[in-house]
Amino acid sequence: MATDTRFDGPGPDAQYLQALQDGRLMLQHCEDCAAVRFPPALVCRACGSPRLQWRASPGLGSVYSLTTVRDRAGDYNVALVDLEGGARMMSRVEDTAPDAVRIGQHVRARIVAGEEPFVVFAPAEGGTP
Repeated sequence: MATDTRFDGPGPDAQYLQALQDGRLMLQHCEDCAAVRFPPALVCRACGSPRLQWRASPGLGSVYSLTTVRDRAGDYNVALVDLEGGARMMSRVEDTAPDAVRIGQHVRARIVAGEEPFVVFAPAEGGTP
């Protein structure tokens, strides 16, 4: 009986976090249907294929949807960002006032270092299409 090599070594979440710790935003690409996926998984959500490969993302995208959260500690936004290639990621847009972020605005990913790094976005050159 053959073993499934997808279960050898660290899982997709650990691989994604390791890439962030190394300063790289990596996304999975399906070798069968070409879908780009986030969050990481063992199989493609579009076609069910286990043939997923990691590729570096330039981190460019546009704001698909957003909301401003009002908080006593300060307002912030929560945004869904469509990354080039087709993956959608939930994060926030920084380096601008929460109310200034607009749907369709071009953004660029930035990795926030730490024990468990994460991705935020900032306005990119080109602004809103």
